Amino acid sequence: MTASGEHVKALVRSHAAGDDDAFYAVALQVAAKAARQGHSTLASDLKQMIDAARQSPVADKVTAIARPRGDLAELLTAGFPDVTLSDLVGPSSFKDTLARVLREQRERQALIGHGYTPVHRLLLEGPPGTGKTMTAGVLARELSLPLLTVRLDSLLSKFMGETASKLRTVFEAAATQRAVYLFDEFDALGAHRGGNDVGEARRIVNAFLVFLEEVSAESIVVAATNHRSILDHALFRRFDLVVKYGLPEPGHAVEVMKARLGLLGRGLRWTTVRPHTADLSHAELVKAAEEAAKQAILRGDDHVVVKDVIAALDARRAASGE
Repeated sequence: MTASGEHVKALVRSHAAGDDDAFYAVALQVAAKAARQGHSTLASDLKQMIDAARQSPVADKVTAIARPRGDLAELLTAGFPDVTLSDLVGPSSFKDTLARVLREQRERQALIGHGYTPVHRLLLEGPPGTGKTMTAGVLARELSLPLLTVRLDSLLSKFMGETASKLRTVFEAAATQRAVYLFDEFDALGAHRGGNDVGEARRIVNAFLVFLEEVSAESIVVAATNHRSILDHALFRRFDLVVKYGLPEPGHAVEVMKARLGLLGRGLRWTTVRPHTADLSHAELVKAAEEAAKQAILRGDDHVVVKDVIAALDARRAASGE
């Protein structure tokens, strides 16, 4: 056997501790032993695998570590977004709010040591495409945490009758694995408890309220909704912060498109374009910029022209019914 018993135990210990350097050092010892024993092909393969693993992006490693297993695999999807706070476009007050959340999380131990809890329960509400999901990604990226999105479709259909217990599983994970936990389209879960609600729906909301109240400050729970009006009002006081989103103002709309176009947008007469950005969300502005960019590239141009941008914006507005 190429690897000794001590090598195997050392590999397991270093893997369990998350110590990549120690793991690779032991693996190289195994490769060296293989070479001494005349197993040159095996030794070469091991070295190539180690080199490839060391060069793999950090984000890929974090995502792999964060990938849900067991029951959580059917309830959560893992990702490691690459969007940063500087990528968000909006009023300065909006960025200041997120900067406050980030600072409290980065210095959470100091706050906890003085008996205070950092902001860790956020409700994001506003029209579709205004940046709510992107905000969760920014929080994850800035804090070097995985983004774990709760699969509400599975939670509310596949596990109907077990939803409260599955919710407990998610919140227990939040206590043991530091991450940003996103409940997207939260209104599917947090609708009013009164009226014609069945008993199961009432139990689900009650369970969520209890779990949210007790959730560990080590993780961040983000709920995003397009329909604040249908949410149970008892939910609002359980969140540390409610952030409202709206359609971008003309100046911010232009910044969104400039960021997406990059060099392709140089020299464009944005004063002509600006009036056509009205009533469009962040996501629709990005799509319009991409459409104009593709038209320019297919023509062989190195920049977009005003008519392409305006046509793309008007098409997005028509498609959205504005």
